[in-house]
Order: sequence, then C-alpha cells, then structure tokens
Amino acid sequence: MPLMAGVMIVTGGSRGIGAATARLAAERGHAVCVNYRTTREAADHVVRDIVAAGGRAIAVAGDVAVEADVERLFATVDAELGALTALVNNAGILERQSRVEAIDAARLDRIFGTNVRGAFICAREAVRRMSTARGGGGGAIVNVSSRAAQLGAPGEYVDYAASKGALDVLTIGLAREVAADGIRVNAVRAGIIYTDIHADGGEPGRVDRLAPTLPMQRGGYPVEVARAILWLLSDEASYSTGTFIDVAGGR
Repeated sequence: MPLMAGVMIVTGGSRGIGAATARLAAERGHAVCVNYRTTREAADHVVRDIVAAGGRAIAVAGDVAVEADVERLFATVDAELGALTALVNNAGILERQSRVEAIDAARLDRIFGTNVRGAFICAREAVRRMSTARGGGGGAIVNVSSRAAQLGAPGEYVDYAASKGALDVLTIGLAREVAADGIRVNAVRAGIIYTDIHADGGEPGRVDRLAPTLPMQRGGYPVEVARAILWLLSDEASYSTGTFIDVAGGR
C-alpha cells in the first residue's frame, strides 16, 4: 500500500480525463473519490483498478449541477476517506454541434448547470473544508478547462466554450480569494483529446479529423492532461496559483 498523499475528489471521474486523473492520483498515493453522474459500471471499474494496484478509492454518484448531490458527495468523502486535500473540477458536458442561432435556453441551462454552477458549488464545499481560516489544513483545486475558452469553438460549441471561459474566471477570482487561506487554485486547458465527449457532440471521429491541423499533428491523450493536473496539485507547484497550463499540442 503506497503512502497516502492526501484525499482527492475527481468529479466526472469515470471516463476520459477524469478517469486518467483518478488512476494517476492513486498511483501517486492519493486516496481518490471517483464521482460519476450515470456511468456506475465505468466508475466501479476505475475503483477496482485502483484497489487492485494497492490504492484506496471509492465511487460516489452525484450530479454536480444539483447542490444536494454535491453536498452529499463531499459528506461521503468526509466519512469514508477523511479530510479533503484536493479537488479536480473535471465534470463537464457538451451537446450536439450547433450554431448559436439554433441553441435554446434549455440547452444553455444544462451546459452552464454542469460546467459552471457545478464547479462553483464543488469549489465552495472544498474551500469550506480546506481553508486554514476555517480550521482546515489547506489544499489545492484544479479546474479542467478547455482551449475552447479562448478559441470560441465557432460553428460547434460556442456555449461550451463560454462555460469554460466562466471556469477560467472562477479560477482567477477564487485563487486570489483563498490564497491566504492555504488553498491554491489553478486550471488546465485541454485541447483536442481522445475522449468520449466528442461522441456526445455527434462526431466520434473529431480528434482524427482535426489532428492534421494541429502544430503537433496529433490528438492528445487523457493521461497527458492528467499529468499536468497532478503537477498543479503537487508540492512542486507550491508557488503557483491562478495559473493555467495549456495541454493542447500547440493549438
């Protein structure tokens, strides 16, 4: 059994970047809560892999867009894993590729509910536990953003890009707000990465289509994003807060 580096929650941890982050965190000694919304089998698979390798992990269902679910998620971690030291705000959704003129309010509510409100509520709960001003031991938060926040995703996902822009602002504002309370807040902006989210948008082969247009001429892999996340959470990044790392192959 590896020495525990701390207790981490990874929202949306059952697949893609979240699953890669959970596995890598466990390899490096963290006890990990794998949060998921609907894919229990996938979350349980991540947990089994971690436990089989000698780590400690639990899977906890919860929709981050629902405040009561988030409160229950964090309370479960308190009871089963102990004092929280790290949060990875990874849960995020997009919908089928669309121009802005075809986007309705219900879609905006869904996208912003998960990608923005969910991140805010999770960050709130993490700060309440980690803040030295509240008796906590400090900690770190990493928000998983996207290069779309700067590029806009025209013709495909302007709503998603806008939600990630909001996440970037949360990163900057919260970092400055809690820096004196022992909490660092940073973000990773992922580029074109091989995950299932592209299928959610209606184009499973999107990475292969765009890869030749990227400076590195290939798509990225979830573990490449996870490595940046883990660095920002580690003591090696002890003087970094309000910072962004683009993991986007030069895009």
